[in-house]
Amino acid sequence: MITKFGSLFAGHVDLDNEGLEGTPVNDRWLPDEYLATVFPKAEAIARLMDRTGYDTYWLAEHHFQREGYECIPNVLMLALHLCHVTRNIRIGCGFNIAPMWHPIRMAEDYATVDWLTNGRVVFGVGRGYHTREVESFGAPMLDGDANRELFEEQVELIFKAFNERAFSHQGKHYAIPPPVPYRGYEVRELTLVPRPKTLPVECWQPVVSATPRALDFMAKHGIKGLIGGGAAAGGASDKVVHAFREARARAGRETELGGDLCIGYSFHIADSVEQGIKEATPFFEENIKMFAPLGFVPGLTPEQIDAAGDPKRARQANLPTLRHALKAGTWLIGPPELITEQL
Repeated sequence: MITKFGSLFAGHVDLDNEGLEGTPVNDRWLPDEYLATVFPKAEAIARLMDRTGYDTYWLAEHHFQREGYECIPNVLMLALHLCHVTRNIRIGCGFNIAPMWHPIRMAEDYATVDWLTNGRVVFGVGRGYHTREVESFGAPMLDGDANRELFEEQVELIFKAFNERAFSHQGKHYAIPPPVPYRGYEVRELTLVPRPKTLPVECWQPVVSATPRALDFMAKHGIKGLIGGGAAAGGASDKVVHAFREARARAGRETELGGDLCIGYSFHIADSVEQGIKEATPFFEENIKMFAPLGFVPGLTPEQIDAAGDPKRARQANLPTLRHALKAGTWLIGPPELITEQL
């Protein structure tokens, strides 16, 4: 049963010349002043969602996006500001990319925001998917196994810091605290200051691969899942929803089918389906251009991925269309009444 509605803003600025025949992704290099328009845009969306009764406004962390697609480098800082210019809406971290952080710094920053907003910021963690981002911060992304191993240890450490008044950790990547002398004694444990005001911390993570290992890890820590939205294709997969619930049960967490899940769809409201397809197609095609080389458009051949970046060849490359996405149920288009019925 649907109980709450939210929306995800990955942080794009308004672009021109979009679509398959438009400006190639790698040719976009926007000026600093224009990239910074993401902030008033994010605030305008937050104010509107707050007035209209939405529950959560999700934001995504990304870096170095001179192309203008994902331009919010620090979700927690922006969330703090947005809570101060709105009244009720929660701001969701969708997601803080753990491999680009020190886990104790992330825990401290979130706990601080939790106090300053009286619990209106929702914690979320992800592994990342841009090699340019994650590898530039000194963390693995090309090696997916190493990335997951690091991420899992970081999350373990973050939850220790949240949940234990005094904690220590000895792992492959982190030994915290180091056994150093301090004011006449040897440091053997630390205390997060402040710990979050809201305990236990509600935490969300994207469900992408949906492997048993990933789902079991989420279930172990009580992490809730977001399916679709942003770079990932939207819509609910029966297989994934059931697997998520089964992993919960293995960890002793009984939930109803669909419980602890957020299902994301891309949508466009228009007077008719045909009008909506016409209006939204340039945005859909721009999304293909951006995310096909990153592996987020399933089923493409290397030749199709290469052609997607060439305005002269893309239209003849038999790439997915918005009509395909509409038929697959990952997009919802049409009048409000139709979209409501489909949901």
